[in-house]
Amino acid sequence: MSAVPYVWVATSLRLASAGTAAAFPVLAVQELHSLALGGALVAASLAPSILAAPLAGALLDRSRHPTRLVLLSGAVTAAALGITALLGMVPTVLIVVGLVAAGVTTPFFMGGLSSFVSDAVPGTPERAFGVDALTYNIGSVAGPALAAGVIALGSARVATVVLAVVAAVGVAGCAILRLPPHPEHPGRAGMLREIVRGSRYLATHRPIAAVTLSGALSQLGQGALPIAAVGIALVATRDAGGAAWVITGFAVGALVGSLAVTAWPIRRVPAVVVMAGAWGITGVLTLAAAVPLGLPVAIALVSLSGVATGPGVTAMLLLRTRHSPRALRSQVFTVAAGVRATGAALGAGLAGLLPSAQAPLLLVLIGLCWLVSAGVLAGYPAARASRRPPVPRSERVSSRRRTARRCRRACRAR
Repeated sequence: MSAVPYVWVATSLRLASAGTAAAFPVLAVQELHSLALGGALVAASLAPSILAAPLAGALLDRSRHPTRLVLLSGAVTAAALGITALLGMVPTVLIVVGLVAAGVTTPFFMGGLSSFVSDAVPGTPERAFGVDALTYNIGSVAGPALAAGVIALGSARVATVVLAVVAAVGVAGCAILRLPPHPEHPGRAGMLREIVRGSRYLATHRPIAAVTLSGALSQLGQGALPIAAVGIALVATRDAGGAAWVITGFAVGALVGSLAVTAWPIRRVPAVVVMAGAWGITGVLTLAAAVPLGLPVAIALVSLSGVATGPGVTAMLLLRTRHSPRALRSQVFTVAAGVRATGAALGAGLAGLLPSAQAPLLLVLIGLCWLVSAGVLAGYPAARASRRPPVPRSERVSSRRRTARRCRRACRAR
């Protein structure tokens, strides 16, 4: 078994999704001279994913062929991007409908695909989730960079077409991707009850609740970073263009951190300690960046803070798996990813309320968000850290029935 199919599919789809944030606003300005429409297109592609996450997770948990759901979500995304590239040529309502449909299916490959990584990538769980975190970081760096480069050489319309092609490449990779289904459950409850059960588990299982809350609070700070970067650049150089270097520095740092933890997995330190330590280091470095020592120093400190997040994200994904029953694993991953996306959106919205001159204060607040997210993990129940999550009765019954069927088949074969 090779990690290539998983990396192929995950990187392509996540890269295409990340690139839209850079392409859509410019596309709307170039074709219809409306920045507001660009923001609306980005919102249309992102907002539905938060609401659709529980349903997407439940479908993945119940599906006998989860790869088909990932393929379908990628195909919808590629088609929506292709239609969006025709902005100004086709009715805008049609484009919005397509992007909403893509947003509904996004959780299948953003959070849901991660719930299968330990089965799809060979090696230790630490290595598998290091690979998964790497695909996220490659997407977050290369997606906007690809869109910006194509825009500079051609236009935003061409950039959107390129992103659609990248998504289609990810769909093609599903032909060789094998995702084993989660265990079947005879007499499984209805879909709504299954979603309620997953939501209750997320809220009441202390390890998962602590990890989910910590991840959301960290994204509250990370979502505000692009806004703070603009303020830092304006204060230091009176040129907003320097913000790109701050954002890129953080993204590249996160990529380097993920590469390092993939090559040298951290096994001797408990995952919760790695996660808390990574968030704490990120917070301290962000607080240091708030000291007005010039743009280069700020870029360097923010880049180092990004490096620390690589091991933290890997540890977070590993903890999700350790404390998720197989029957609910995709729900845990999709909902947790949706909560993190909500945190990032909320952070960006709140940061926008502060004037650019308050960039140092905003960096202090971002640093405090990271430190608080690390502090939340102090409530992680150490006594239960090494225990597996309780196996639902239906799953135990299902396992016994499968064993009995194997025994009967073996007897008949004799």
